[in-house]
Amino acid sequence: MEERRSNLRQRVFKAGSIEFDGTAVNCVVRNLSMVGAGLDVDHPVVPHCFTLKIPTSNIRQSCRVIWRKQKRIGLVFERVA
Repeated sequence: MEERRSNLRQRVFKAGSIEFDGTAVNCVVRNLSMVGAGLDVDHPVVPHCFTLKIPTSNIRQSCRVIWRKQKRIGLVFERVA
């Protein structure tokens, strides 16, 4: 399979949470780069935009979903102006 990302992602296995509307949903971060991440999610309802929190990496980042496949989502981090 051809890699189409401009920034390569590092494979990881980290606990994270998807935060939106005062709610937090657990997830597993499967890959991570400076511009985005791939997540495994069990919760069927994940909004298009949310905040990703990864406590062990001290990350709290606004992001936007760019693709979905069953229980996996790909996201891009939103840049802060």
